[in-house]
Amino acid sequence: MQPGKSREVAVLTEESFGSRQRVTMDDVARRAGVSRALVSIVMREAPGASEEKRRRVLEAATELGYRPDVRAQSLAGQRSRVIGVMFGVTVGAFHFELLDGLFAAAESHGHNLIISPLTKSRDEDTAARSLQGFRFDALIMLSPPTSHPLLAGRIPLAVVGWHVDHPRVDVVRTDDEKGIHAAVDHLVTLGHRDIAHIDGGDTVIATARRDAYLAAMERHGLTSWARVVTGGQSQVDGLVGARRLCAADRRPTGLVAYNDDIAVAAIGVFAQHGIAVPEGISVVGYDDSSMAQLSPVPLTTVAQRPDELGRLAVERMVTRVEQRRIVDREIVLSAELRVRASTAQPTRTPA
Repeated sequence: MQPGKSREVAVLTEESFGSRQRVTMDDVARRAGVSRALVSIVMREAPGASEEKRRRVLEAATELGYRPDVRAQSLAGQRSRVIGVMFGVTVGAFHFELLDGLFAAAESHGHNLIISPLTKSRDEDTAARSLQGFRFDALIMLSPPTSHPLLAGRIPLAVVGWHVDHPRVDVVRTDDEKGIHAAVDHLVTLGHRDIAHIDGGDTVIATARRDAYLAAMERHGLTSWARVVTGGQSQVDGLVGARRLCAADRRPTGLVAYNDDIAVAAIGVFAQHGIAVPEGISVVGYDDSSMAQLSPVPLTTVAQRPDELGRLAVERMVTRVEQRRIVDREIVLSAELRVRASTAQPTRTPA
């Protein structure tokens, strides 16, 4: 890189980030020609401002790029309009699509999301404490799933994707049991018996899908053919699981993967070993995420609806914060099997 260009990048970076000042209520008030107190009323959506002045304030805020300081609002004793979100950084493509749905839903309700990731060295307690500085009104948990959330009963809380028995935890999820059963049923209908499952590890959702797979195999009288390969959430886990299947004495004719990330990674490993999909092995994923679109073979998968899951979770938390009545604590969406080119009748009889 030429020296001149390096200096140019440094200057642009400083101008873009270092010297930019935060837009304040005073700036908005001057632009709109009103008092700072009136700007505060409009931003808090409180009564006391005419429609014409409210419009001027909002237009000025938009022009200046003003964003309310949610921490300052909280310290002032107001409802923060902040919803915390916990999620694991090892989650797959579907969870990032779910996050996008949460942000869209929160914005439509005039709320902010503060995300706090969980890692191997950053547990649920640490993530919760990092959110407390924002005095969040409610919490949505995506991952890692737990049957006993730390903050259950202390604040409005929703889990997305799995079931929790706590009476004060809301649940928004897809029917994993029916989804996995549909995947196994599809392969059995095609003529498969030797159907394996690469699972999602030791999480609550992974356990539910693994149990559903075993129950579906038993229902079809295929318990002796059932085979669970330890996996996880990521494509790396899919690579490892698929290699184990390739190295096994008996290679299955069908595979139900924990998610699309696992399925697509497995298809890549099979290709490396000269095993065509679906001729050599049929593969079914789960989620119908963006990974399904990236699959070298169009992926048969169980579809979830991340935008709908996100919308329902946010609406449930807003309703709880506003202390309105909720009839059903748990919302369960149906799962839909989408059949594509990665599944077909088996071309060989299992040994």
